[in-house]
Amino acid sequence: MSKIISCLAMLSVTACACSPLQGENVKKVDICVYGGTSAGVIAAYTARQAGKSVLLIEPGRHLGGMSSGGLGYTDIGNKYVIRGLALDFYRRLGRHYGKLEQWIFEPKEAEAVFNEYIRRAEVEVWYDSRIVRAANRGGVIRNITLENSVSPRSSPRRTVRAKVFIDCSYEGDLMARAGVSYTVGREGNERYGETYNGAQRMNGHQFPDGIDPYIVRGDSASGLLYGINPDPILPDGTGNKKVQAYNFRIALTDRPENRVEITRPDNYDPQRYELLVRLKEKLPWKTPYDVFIWSRMPNGKTDINNSGGFSTDVIGENWNYPEADYPERERIRKFHEDYTKGLLYFIGHDPRVPDSIRREMLRWGYPKDEYTDNGHWTHQMYVREARRMIGPVVMTQHHCLGEETVTDGIGWAAYTMDSHNCDRHVVNGMVKNEGNVEIGGFGPYPVSYRAVTPRAEEARNLLVPVCLSASHIAYGSIRMEPVFMVLAQSSAIAACQAIDRCGGCVQRVDVAAVMDEFAGNPLADGSQPELFVDNSDAENVVVSGDWKTEKNAWSAYGPDFLSDDSKGTFPKSLRYVPRLPAGNEYDIYVYFPKVGGATTHTLIRVFDGARRYDRRIRSSDVVVEGQTGGEWVRIGRYRLPEGRKGYVEISNEEADGIVVADAVLFIPARSEN
Repeated sequence: MSKIISCLAMLSVTACACSPLQGENVKKVDICVYGGTSAGVIAAYTARQAGKSVLLIEPGRHLGGMSSGGLGYTDIGNKYVIRGLALDFYRRLGRHYGKLEQWIFEPKEAEAVFNEYIRRAEVEVWYDSRIVRAANRGGVIRNITLENSVSPRSSPRRTVRAKVFIDCSYEGDLMARAGVSYTVGREGNERYGETYNGAQRMNGHQFPDGIDPYIVRGDSASGLLYGINPDPILPDGTGNKKVQAYNFRIALTDRPENRVEITRPDNYDPQRYELLVRLKEKLPWKTPYDVFIWSRMPNGKTDINNSGGFSTDVIGENWNYPEADYPERERIRKFHEDYTKGLLYFIGHDPRVPDSIRREMLRWGYPKDEYTDNGHWTHQMYVREARRMIGPVVMTQHHCLGEETVTDGIGWAAYTMDSHNCDRHVVNGMVKNEGNVEIGGFGPYPVSYRAVTPRAEEARNLLVPVCLSASHIAYGSIRMEPVFMVLAQSSAIAACQAIDRCGGCVQRVDVAAVMDEFAGNPLADGSQPELFVDNSDAENVVVSGDWKTEKNAWSAYGPDFLSDDSKGTFPKSLRYVPRLPAGNEYDIYVYFPKVGGATTHTLIRVFDGARRYDRRIRSSDVVVEGQTGGEWVRIGRYRLPEGRKGYVEISNEEADGIVVADAVLFIPARSEN
């Protein structure tokens, strides 16, 4: 009853909040999305497609956040969790590269897709605009005030009034200014009964034993090298406000015609990299790629990430970033940029680096055709984690591991519980990093709607799908770009339903109705949804024979797949018989988890209601790229009748190795737009 009263009160407040603010330029919309990240673009597109007036606010000049800012080697976890417009994003990239889906891609191509969403839906975007104030009265955000990011003192401020706000920023700035509860850093393990939260010293991305931390080796009186905290290391599980390291995902190229030289950056200080010199004395250089995750992208480019004890992560320099003012954030961002460019320059030029390594490094440069308005350097620092809301439900390690399951899921996550290092200390006279955690092996799990909604008494017209309510270690699993996009689409649907059915009160939204809308209109354009049938779908799959269930979170599509190693000695098959809503031409794809000892080819039969077609898929046809252990393989386009008159069958007939059976996809043929 109290919830109903509070939402009625919201209607009253909203009704009296319609007069223009004195001296302010006021913009009124149904839904205001703050932050032009990948999530922000998807939220704005979804809401606009639903017929709402929408304003997307971006503090910078580019859309897509990390997805267009260098993170082209997508953190997937399990493709099962990526649905709706998030999946459409990777499908659109796939069409550009001549595939069904593309999970590794160039920054400029990703940005082009995001810009196309905005163009198609005619979403109004305010660039170079950042929040300075949110007026929250009685749990209702009446309006927000923005300043120009480039010239805050000389440009007039603008005010936006919306029925519902969606904070899609990486920092949670709208949420925080609205007075919503949040936390920064790492909870102690005791807070939520976890085991991987708080301070942690594990072996991942760690220094080997024996690295001297002092400026003069062996002389503690000489002081510590750059990047080492003089404070003692905390006991494992201790809570603190330290934030996992940020970095830049680096796009380079080795193609001379597209290469811009890596030059000495601003504020270059080679002593910042002395720890790298000492690390490579213990683990000698083999290639320049030793100290990076050097992932190849299309057209001769890279997505370079942190690797090992000393790399691109700027450990300890970002602790103030989440709650810093804008000038301090810019100082931190600039320091990260100078440090990272300096690291690249150091490896290519410093005489302490072997000559062969320097020569190889000098083959690389910044891509001439990327980030053309920013000196060929990404516009987006990788803010892995900043503020995290404290909502009605806090997602924790227990949800990741399947020990607790929410019943109001509006999206799914599946990635490893992943935290980068937070600090660097002296331990027993040696340098050691602290904070890295990588715990995986679990399957997909739902993310609660109550984890993206604030407490009703704090804000009843706000949704937060990026800086959502999660413990530090659970956030490390959820914080992936595809998941943010899924949660943003669900949030936009919820925002529309809150306006249409609940007087703008997001806490009153029927979550089941949100997910029905998501499933029935996944592309937000009214087109016929594709049909996905998993091996575990008893209603639509007929299993013949005794198959082995393989619970492999890395390579399966969903929680598991089936396998058979009898080489056809005992006839076995899986027949996928979906109920098709309409007769149509369908592109049929079969998902193949990559396994050792796979059969040379797999026999697949398609029945269109009148005729049977046999296809043989060679194991060599299954080409897996990126952070995944399986891939869709196209079987062909077939006209299938309405209902259950057609089927796809995977058989162990003719097998000379392990046969796998996982998911089958039926995509209605449609004109691409």
